Amino acid sequence: MKFHNIFIISVFLLVVFSDTKAVNLRDLNIPIQEDFVAKIYQKECAVCHGKTLGGAAQGSPLVGMDLKYGSKVDEITKSITQGFPDKGMPAWSSILNEDKIFALAMYISEQRQGTNLDDFRYDAPIVVPEGIITTQKHDFIVETIISDLDALPFGIAPMPDGTILLTEKELGLTIVNPDGSRSDYINGTPKAYDDSFQFVGQPMGLGWMMDVALHPDYEHNSWIYLHFGDRCSDCNAMSRKEEQPVSMNKLVRGRIKDGVWVDEQVIWEADKETYTTMPEIAAGGRIAFDDKGFVYFSVGMKGPMEHIGVQDLSLPYGKIMRVHDDGRIPMDNPFLNNPDAIKAIWSYGHRNPQGLEFNVESNELWSSEMGPRGGDEINLIQSGMNYGWPLISNGVNYNGRPINFAKLLGIEFDAQDMVQPLLDLTPAPAISSFVFYQGKQFPEWVGNIIIGSLRASDLMRMEFNQRTFISTEFLLQDIARFRDIEVGYDGSVYVLLENDSGGQILKISRSKN
Repeated sequence: MKFHNIFIISVFLLVVFSDTKAVNLRDLNIPIQEDFVAKIYQKECAVCHGKTLGGAAQGSPLVGMDLKYGSKVDEITKSITQGFPDKGMPAWSSILNEDKIFALAMYISEQRQGTNLDDFRYDAPIVVPEGIITTQKHDFIVETIISDLDALPFGIAPMPDGTILLTEKELGLTIVNPDGSRSDYINGTPKAYDDSFQFVGQPMGLGWMMDVALHPDYEHNSWIYLHFGDRCSDCNAMSRKEEQPVSMNKLVRGRIKDGVWVDEQVIWEADKETYTTMPEIAAGGRIAFDDKGFVYFSVGMKGPMEHIGVQDLSLPYGKIMRVHDDGRIPMDNPFLNNPDAIKAIWSYGHRNPQGLEFNVESNELWSSEMGPRGGDEINLIQSGMNYGWPLISNGVNYNGRPINFAKLLGIEFDAQDMVQPLLDLTPAPAISSFVFYQGKQFPEWVGNIIIGSLRASDLMRMEFNQRTFISTEFLLQDIARFRDIEVGYDGSVYVLLENDSGGQILKISRSKN
């Protein structure tokens, strides 16, 4: 599959349509709109700071150097708003409104970070660093386990015997051996569909294989969990009306015996009428277990549009679910007594939950969530809480305009009733999956978050003091799109990369020197 760099219009921003019917993306011919905020910069700022932000006769550069008054989005916003009249820069609050100033600050910060919206880095060459890599607390080496995967892998699950379960979105489930060889695809798993297509530079598909996870007691019960897009045709009103297949997240478990998927049990599935034509690109699809016998799983923006159904407890879109490991609904789930709610819902108001992990040190569930343009988040997931989407976000729409879905949906709300992230990442690196490190190889990392990014192509270590963010260290930079992060039984960190030329699994081990 060849990925092309086309200026992004998110598939989820099709709010130009006035109703919520299914959209056949294959038939759309949407003109690419010029970035609204880039036009503001060129009109108002370029004369002083240069067309490419590199400075001009009247003003200093905005990239390639430290900014005297701060380089965070809120600091740049303050500088633009108040200006520096004694230095010749007017206060722009009398010229631009708050939304435009914030969007302008976002644009400047993005340019400083070097994350361009039209570069998804699917085809950037992967260069794996050689030798010993020195970081603040541990030195390590990076080893390539396998390098010829499909371009769209999704999840890995290290096994007790040193092998790795691997899911590829369009192909299914396979087992990777420590020497880089791998098994045939496991027969009998839910079907993975390979008819994806390109839409504004992104692969779109229905019926993808997503996360794979081992039951916490796998060594005794052999249960393996699969999260996938359950696809069907002529199975609900939308599919019949649009004459298109539809899909929805589904969670099952089974065992592998002699290369065959057996003993399958459905853990959770949605009502068929909630299946839609919205592709799985932001479907969530992650799995996490706590230490009390519950399994959690994320459902992203699978509604007809990105803003539809996320705040509706009768629909599965934009939710994190919680059930017993065998699929039974827990009696203490928060919406059990709401007659209209899906009983498995644990939290709601989620946009694109990329990672989901249980913190064994604090007995808490955390998630990483991708915002629109800006507003990537690290969240503490709590029972019954509303995480805000699509009513609030620290980001803006991809064209730079403010998020205003509340008005579109006719919803009145108080932002104080919604959970704010533990950490906001703006500008957004396109945050992806993460893991709380627990292992013997890197004792100084224990309890830290190891997290990847897609567009920024970095692997980071984040340190929190309980729920308070302390610092970020870059472990690997500008490598590739980091799709999944896991810790092996030996304490090594395994990372899954997706790339046009073939996905890869890398192993990070402590240097013996």
